[in-house]
Amino acid sequence: MTHLVVVLAFDGVRLLDVSAPLEVFSSAGADYEVRVCTPDGRDVRTSAGLRIGADCAPEAVAEADTLIVPGAVDVDRFVTAPGVVGPVTELAGRARRVAAVCTGAFALAAAGLLSGRRAATHWEHADELARRYPEVEVDPDAIFVEDGPVFTSAGVTAGIDLCLALLERDRGPATARAVARDLVVFLQRPGGQSQFSAASRTPPTRHPVVRPLLDAVAADPGADHSTTALARRAGVSARHLTRLFRAQTGATPAGYVERVRVEAARLLLEGGASVTGAAERSGLGSDETLRRAFARHVGVTPSAYLARFRTTRSA
Repeated sequence: MTHLVVVLAFDGVRLLDVSAPLEVFSSAGADYEVRVCTPDGRDVRTSAGLRIGADCAPEAVAEADTLIVPGAVDVDRFVTAPGVVGPVTELAGRARRVAAVCTGAFALAAAGLLSGRRAATHWEHADELARRYPEVEVDPDAIFVEDGPVFTSAGVTAGIDLCLALLERDRGPATARAVARDLVVFLQRPGGQSQFSAASRTPPTRHPVVRPLLDAVAADPGADHSTTALARRAGVSARHLTRLFRAQTGATPAGYVERVRVEAARLLLEGGASVTGAAERSGLGSDETLRRAFARHVGVTPSAYLARFRTTRSA
């Protein structure tokens, strides 16, 4: 029996958010029929400028096995634009399951489809999704999240991961593995989004005690930044400093320092440093300490991160 996949496209949609699901399911064979649906049944233009042809309008879809909602670069315009959330609500009511790629999660949340559910989105927008829709439990590190018949994924290429997971549920691991091999991608990507996110930014606090300490840690992560040393520098007790740090940064002094050092180590690895060199120069000290800190903050080992992100040149 043919499985109908409907991909909702709209002006400003990210091209890969649409093309990735099309590629995965069309590669799976004749068991899948994939249609591009647009709000008014007309062609749309992606954020990359490429025009996508429409197969149908929402009213032409009587029922669907899978509805996929891609995302857009401009989230504010995306969720407020006429003809986006309405079609999502309409089509979701006729679909057996619903999936969002990247910031498509915002449209699902606006349509009420994520209330009381766990969800993922692009790491850069995870905090915003949680702020706008507090009824949604946002997982900022997940590549994709399944909660009942609703699936959400991280940014852009994570749509491939998501659709492979859907394919595996439909046709089993052998079919999903064959498609992954054809596309030359992981069937299950190692690690979470943390390995792709940008370096942590210094919290925007102007507290007269905390701000100078944050600047000092950022300027020289490898220096002595123990809680005792920081408290002495600030002229307050260690206990009081810990309370201030929690209030201003959401972390203890030690936790904040470790986070900065991990980011420093990450930049050192990307710049060509060895794991040992990155550990020493970032202030983490040893390979083992760096490994444990990387596992907590990045979700992969330093060696794995170095292998994936240092260079695109062949060995």
